[in-house]
Amino acid sequence: MTHSGAELRRTLGVGDAVVIGLGSMIGAGIFAALGPAASAGGSGLLLGLGVAAVVAYCNATSSARLAAIYPASGGTYVYGRERLGPFWGYLAGWSFVVGKTASCAAMALTVGAYVWPGQAHAVAVAAVVALTAVNYGGIQKSAWLTRAIVAVVLAVLASVVVVCLGSGASQAGRLDAGVSGGVGGVLQAAGLLFFAFAGYARIATLGEEVRDPARTIPRAIPLALGITLVVYAGVAVAVLSVLGAAALGHANAPLAEAVRAAGMPGLVPVVRVGAAVAALGSLLALILGVSRTTLAMARDRHLPGALAAVHPRFQVPHRAELAVGAVVAVLAATVDVRGAIGFSSFGVLVYYAVANASAWTLGSAPAARGVPVVGLLGCVVLAFALPGVSVAAGAGVLAVGVVAYGVRQWWAGR
Repeated sequence: MTHSGAELRRTLGVGDAVVIGLGSMIGAGIFAALGPAASAGGSGLLLGLGVAAVVAYCNATSSARLAAIYPASGGTYVYGRERLGPFWGYLAGWSFVVGKTASCAAMALTVGAYVWPGQAHAVAVAAVVALTAVNYGGIQKSAWLTRAIVAVVLAVLASVVVVCLGSGASQAGRLDAGVSGGVGGVLQAAGLLFFAFAGYARIATLGEEVRDPARTIPRAIPLALGITLVVYAGVAVAVLSVLGAAALGHANAPLAEAVRAAGMPGLVPVVRVGAAVAALGSLLALILGVSRTTLAMARDRHLPGALAAVHPRFQVPHRAELAVGAVVAVLAATVDVRGAIGFSSFGVLVYYAVANASAWTLGSAPAARGVPVVGLLGCVVLAFALPGVSVAAGAGVLAVGVVAYGVRQWWAGR
């Protein structure tokens, strides 16, 4: 595989890579997707969390195997291209860039909603500008900032769990894992919660910036996913035990409302700050990952070649980062947060479907192919279980990308 442009600097170890994954997963999941998922799945919320975790595990395993063989920036864009052909790599890259750009907007708006609800869009744009500047200064600075954010968020979430489970308002009967929303509701909840698990992709897209990628990436991905699953399950059980599925589904700030219902209103401001910090951590890692896939696609001329430049001093894809930051800032000023979550989930599930199909080609043994098959089927089912508007919008944007690819191929063949 050849490409133009300078190589990125390898500075990240296992700990840094795990923290970047945690920063994106934990920040996005608990504070953005838990409420909508409860609204869709009802008493089946915990079942939906389990389904999302199984699909995420399959995707993580497939991604880890592929990343060990192809440790270059771009993630499944590279894997699809090398294992399935240029079109599938392009489709994965396009799905990732558009889906995760929507995720960036959702996280920026989450920051705005918690920091200053009356000016959520303005705060969101300011957050995008600030974190784009942090990423521009170098990957190591981003990793250290993300580490601090993850520490704060985990402390806040631990406090929520302890307060909720230790209060008299907690009732085990509210954890009944039924299917009041039906099977479709459980699957839709799983699709929305998958939005929360997708951060481990950030580790794979940093292939050129980790030390000893063949060893580091396969270790970092399952570690980050496992820690996140434990955190999600603990918080979901704690909040459900206090609010119940119906109240959780209608809550605008479910963790804050759960703490208030548990008799600790003084902790509410702390939870609000934690939510804003978590969303900032997620936004930081998301901008990082989208810019690296943009870099890889620009190197192959699927996006403008100027975006492939690497800064001579900071050793980051500075033009790609600035372009991504500009697009996200525009979206953050105009879009709706819940719609952004559904749209993002559709695009990211398509991305991982390509990852699993790519991993399926790595070996013929049943054990090697079982996980990619489950992951691929899971991605397809969850993608089309999402709200109809999200499916239609996602399919439409993917179709635009496919047409653009076809036009480019036709023009190149003239």
